[in-house]
Amino acid sequence: MYDYVIVGAGSAGCVLAARLSENPGTRVLLLEAGPPDTADEIHIPAAINLLFKTAYDWDFQTVPQDRALGRSIYWPRGRVLGGSSSINAMIYIRGNRHDYDSWRDDYGCDGWGYTDLMPYYLRAEGNARGASAYHGDAGPLSVQDLRFKSALTGDFVAAARNHGLPANDDFNGPEQVGVGYYQVTQKGGRRWSAADAYLHPASGRANLTIVTDALVTGVEIEAGQATGVRYLHRGVEELVRAEAEVILSAGAIGSPQLLMLSGVGPADHLHEHNIAVMADSPGVGANLSDHPVVTAMWNAPKTTSLWERAGRRNLARWQLTHTGPMTTNIAEAGGFTRTDPRLVAPDIQWHVLPVPYVDGGLADPSTRALSVLITLVSVGSRGRIRLRSADPRHKPAIDPAYLSDLADLDPLVKAIGIAREIAATRPLARQLSAELAPGPDVQSEAQLREWIRGDISTIYHPVGTCAMGGDSKLAASKLTSVVDTELRVRGVDRLRVVDASVMPTVPRGNTNAPTIAIAERAADLIQGRAPLAPVDPAAAPLAAAPTP
Repeated sequence: MYDYVIVGAGSAGCVLAARLSENPGTRVLLLEAGPPDTADEIHIPAAINLLFKTAYDWDFQTVPQDRALGRSIYWPRGRVLGGSSSINAMIYIRGNRHDYDSWRDDYGCDGWGYTDLMPYYLRAEGNARGASAYHGDAGPLSVQDLRFKSALTGDFVAAARNHGLPANDDFNGPEQVGVGYYQVTQKGGRRWSAADAYLHPASGRANLTIVTDALVTGVEIEAGQATGVRYLHRGVEELVRAEAEVILSAGAIGSPQLLMLSGVGPADHLHEHNIAVMADSPGVGANLSDHPVVTAMWNAPKTTSLWERAGRRNLARWQLTHTGPMTTNIAEAGGFTRTDPRLVAPDIQWHVLPVPYVDGGLADPSTRALSVLITLVSVGSRGRIRLRSADPRHKPAIDPAYLSDLADLDPLVKAIGIAREIAATRPLARQLSAELAPGPDVQSEAQLREWIRGDISTIYHPVGTCAMGGDSKLAASKLTSVVDTELRVRGVDRLRVVDASVMPTVPRGNTNAPTIAIAERAADLIQGRAPLAPVDPAAAPLAAAPTP
C-alpha cells in the first residue's frame, strides 16, 4: 500500500516522485512503462536521433492528416526514466509571459499566471550563469551554455542579426524576441534529464519505490474515487492501492488514454469501446495542440558537418572529458520573431541545425547542409486523442489536425521568406549554395502553401488533452476542462493529472521546462502547502532563487 501512485516517470513524474518523497512519512510508488535510462545514447547529447524508434521511444504515428496531403506523421515520445527529457534536444525555454497570463485570464486558471509560475521556475533551475531576477542557480535542473557550437550555426546567428533581427542571449529573460544560442539542460557536457535532476538523487529513499517496464492498464475507480491502478509487469497484471491519490503523469497522449480506458471521457466514445462510464468528461482527449514545423534547408559545402565529426575520436573525447562535438544538442541556435509587428508575442521560433534534417530526423545525414526548422508557436489548430481499442496495449489514434485552422498557414509562409532573406545575408551567404528546401522552384504563395502541406511535421510539443480550466463562465466558453486549477480530475475524487496535457494552450517555446514548473507547483498543491509567493522579475533588479 502506498500513499501516492504516480503513473509515468517523465519530466512531471520525476519531479513529483522526488518532491512527494521528501517527507519520509509519505510512501510513493512511481510506475514507468519503459526501461531504466542506462543507455549511453541517452547521456551523449549529440546522439538524439539514435534514440528514435528504439525501446526508449513510444514510436507514435498520427492518423493521416487531411490538410497535410494525407500523410501520417511520426511522433517520438520518451518511454524511459526521464520520459521525453531523456530523448529531447535539451533546449531550455519557458515560453512567453503572455502564454501564462492567457491561461489565467482567458481560461480561468487562477494561480497559473506568469508571476505565479516564476518562483517554481526559479526553484527548479540551476543555471550556470548564476542567479538573477530571471534565473535560479541552486535548483536541481542544470541549465548551461553549450560547450560546442558549430561555425555554421554561428554564421546563421550573425546573418540574422545583420538582417535586422535583434540579438538575444537569454530567451527566458526580459524579452523573448531575437536570435542567439539556446541554453540547454546539460551538466558538464552530459544530458541532464528530469531523471538526472530529480529522480536519481531521490532513488535511495526508503519511502520511494520505482518500477520500470510497468505498463499501467487502468485506474481503479470505486464509488467515484480513485483507489489504485492496474499494471502489467513482466506479463503479470498487478493491482496496487493508493491511500491518498493516484496521479497521472503519462503525458499528453498517455494520460487521456488512461482516463478513457478507466471510464473517464466522452461517454459516447467510451460506449463505442464497451467501457463503463465512470465520469462523462467530454474534454478528455480534446484540445490537442502541438507546434508544427517545416524545414528550410541549404547545401553548405564549405563547412565540415557534425555527422563527419561523429567518429571514434570524438566519441572517446566525450567519454574522457565530456567536451567536443558530441556535446552539441544539434539544434544549437535559433530564436523568436513576429511575422506581424502588431502581435502581442512571437508567432515563430527558429531551430537552426548545422546538419540536414530529413524525414523527421530519421534519415541518416549524407550531405553538408544547414537546416532551419521554422516552428509555429502561436497555433490555432486543435486536434484530439481517441482510443482505437479498449486494449491498453494498443496505441491510441492521434489527430493533431495540422492546419485545420487556416490562419496557421500565413505565418509559416512569411517565415520561409524571412529564412531565405537570412540565408542570403553575410556571413551565412558565403557558406551556402543551392537551396534544397523548399527549393528554387517554389516561389509563389500558392506554391509555398502546397509545399508546407507536404512538409509539415512536429517539433514534439503535444499538450492540452486533459486541459485545466477554472469554473468561471469565461473559462467554460473556451474549452471543457478536464482538471480544475489544482489539477484534480473533475468527476473523480483522489485523482489528478500532472503533465503537459493540463496546459490549456501550448506555450511559445519548448515544453520541457514548463512541464517541470507545473509539477513543482503541483507538488505543493498535492501536499496542501501554500503556493510560493508570486515573483515578477521585471519589478526587481535581482531576485534570489527560492531554496529548492
